[in-house]
Amino acid sequence: MTTWDLSVDFVIVGSGGGGMVAGLAAADPGASALVLEKQDKVGGSTCMSGGIAWVPNNPVMRRDGVTDSYEDAMAHFEAVVGDVGPASSSERRHAFLTEGPAMVTFLEREGVRFVHCPGYSDYYSNSKGGHDIGRGIEPVPYDGKVLGDWLDKLQPGLAQSLGLAVMTNEARSLSHYNRSVAAFTTSARVAARTAIARARGQVLLTNGASLIAQLLRIALDHGIPVWTEAPVDELVVEDGRVVGVQTVRAGEPVRVEARQGVLVSAGGFAHNPQMRGEYGGEQPNNARWSIANPGDTGEVIATAMRLGAKTDLMDEAWWLPSPRTGRFGQSTLDQARQRPRTIYVDANGRRFVNESNSYMEVGKAMYERDKTSRAVPCWLIFDDRYRKRYAHLRSSPGRFPRDLMKSGRLKQAWTLQDLAAMCHIDADGLTETIEHFNQHAAEGKDPDYGRGESAYNRALGDPNHKVHPCLGPIDEPPYYACEVLPGDIGTCGGLLTDEHARVLDQSDQPIPGLYATGNSTATVMGRHYLGPGASIANSMVFGYVAARHAAAVTPASARPGAR
Repeated sequence: MTTWDLSVDFVIVGSGGGGMVAGLAAADPGASALVLEKQDKVGGSTCMSGGIAWVPNNPVMRRDGVTDSYEDAMAHFEAVVGDVGPASSSERRHAFLTEGPAMVTFLEREGVRFVHCPGYSDYYSNSKGGHDIGRGIEPVPYDGKVLGDWLDKLQPGLAQSLGLAVMTNEARSLSHYNRSVAAFTTSARVAARTAIARARGQVLLTNGASLIAQLLRIALDHGIPVWTEAPVDELVVEDGRVVGVQTVRAGEPVRVEARQGVLVSAGGFAHNPQMRGEYGGEQPNNARWSIANPGDTGEVIATAMRLGAKTDLMDEAWWLPSPRTGRFGQSTLDQARQRPRTIYVDANGRRFVNESNSYMEVGKAMYERDKTSRAVPCWLIFDDRYRKRYAHLRSSPGRFPRDLMKSGRLKQAWTLQDLAAMCHIDADGLTETIEHFNQHAAEGKDPDYGRGESAYNRALGDPNHKVHPCLGPIDEPPYYACEVLPGDIGTCGGLLTDEHARVLDQSDQPIPGLYATGNSTATVMGRHYLGPGASIANSMVFGYVAARHAAAVTPASARPGAR
C-alpha cells in the first residue's frame, strides 16, 4: 500500500476555469479538495482569455428575457458539429446542455456574478438552432485587491496589455470608436470605468481574470488549498484505480491520496513541439505560432496515456489566424478580415474562405487549402481606404506602428501586380480575384463564400459602413499585404472522456478514479467552435460534472483512511 503524505477527497490538477469550478463543486457537499498548479501563476488559459462562457439556455440570459431551449441547442450541435465520434457523443452533448445551466446557477449561488453578452452571436448563427443574440455570459468587473497577496499570483489577463477595464463584449467597440455613436459611447464608458477605478485605488479585473479571481476568492473562503509550483509527475494506481498523485511541495516530492478521484484539468499541449509534431496529422504544427497558456505542455496527458487512456482529436486546435506584424498574437490587423475592403488569398492569389467566419473555421480552411495551394501562410490584402478608416494604434485612425512598414512585415505597392511580386503571389490570380470580389462587394454581396450573411459575421464588422459591415471593394491604392499564420490559443484534443467526465481506456471503459476536462480532453465541441467561450464552457461544465459524479459514486466516508 502507498504511504501518503496527505489525504483529501478530490485532487484537481490545474487551476483554470474547469479546475476551480470542480473545486467548488467538490466542496459543496462537504468533500475536501486540493488544487495543484505547476506554474507560479493561477488561472491557466481561462485567466488569459476573454472569460466568456458559451452556455445555451443559461439562467443569466433567461433573466434578460432572451429565449433559448435545450432542443435548439442540441439541433445546433447536430447541424454544425455533426458526427465526429465519441468526443461529442449524444450523451456528452446532453450532459453539457443540461449541466451547463445547472453549473451557472450553482456558481451564482456561490457568489460569482455574470452578465449576458447581447449581440455576441453564435459563430454559426445562421445554422439550424443558432442564436443571433448570443448564448455567452461573462463575469462582471471585479476588484482584484479583494484577493490580497493572491492578486500577484494571477496569470496576466486579456485587458492588462490594453490598460483598460474593458469587458469582452465591449472590446469589439473600442477599435470602432470613430465609426459609430454606439461604439464611441461604449468606449467612453470603458475609459470612465477605468479612470474611476484608478481614482478609488482599485485593480479592476475583467474578462477571464475576473472569472478566475471570483472563483479563487470563493475557493479560499471555503478553505480549499491551491498549491502553486506543484507539478504532477505521477498518477498513483492501486488495483487498477487512480488513487492519488505525486506532486511537489516546496521542492520536495509529496504523495497525495485522492479518495474520490483525480481530475486532470491541466490544459493541452500547445507548447509541446514533440507532441504536436507526432499528432498534427493534416494540420501540422510544431508549436511555433501558439499564444496559449505557457503551461500548455501536455505532461499530464502523456502520463494518462501511459496508463492506457484513449485519446481523440489530437490534431485539432483552437486556431487563431494572426497577421505577422511583430510579437505573435498582438497584431494591429487581427480584426481586418472581418471589416470591409479586405480579403485573404493563397499563393495563387485566390480567395479560399469566408474571412469573417470564426477564427477556428478560417484556420482550418488555411490548412485545407494548403494541401493544393500554399496558404500557410496566406496573405491579408487591403487598400488605402481601409488604412485611413480604422485605428491601428490606440485612438489613431490611419496610422500604423512605425516599425511595421520599416521591417517589411507590412508591404505596400501602388499596383496589385507590384504587390503580388513583393509577396510572391500570382499576379494574374490576385488581379482577377479582386476584380471579381469588387464587383459584388460594392453591392454588399459575396456569392462565393457568403461573407456577411450571418449575424456573427456582421457583429464584428464596421458598425458604420453604409453598404455592408463586412464587405467593400478593394480599389483605392496604394495596396497593402501582410502574411497571416495559423496561430492558436490552445489544442482541443486529448483524453477521451464519457458523459461523466471519466477518462476512458482503449476498450472504452472508464479508468476508475480518473476524470478530465478542458483542453486536456477531446472537446464536446468536436472540430468547431460554436460560440464565444465555447472552450471555457466545455472546461467548466465538465469540471462541475466530474466533481459531482465523483462525490456521488465515492462519498468521502466510503474510502479507506477518510478523515
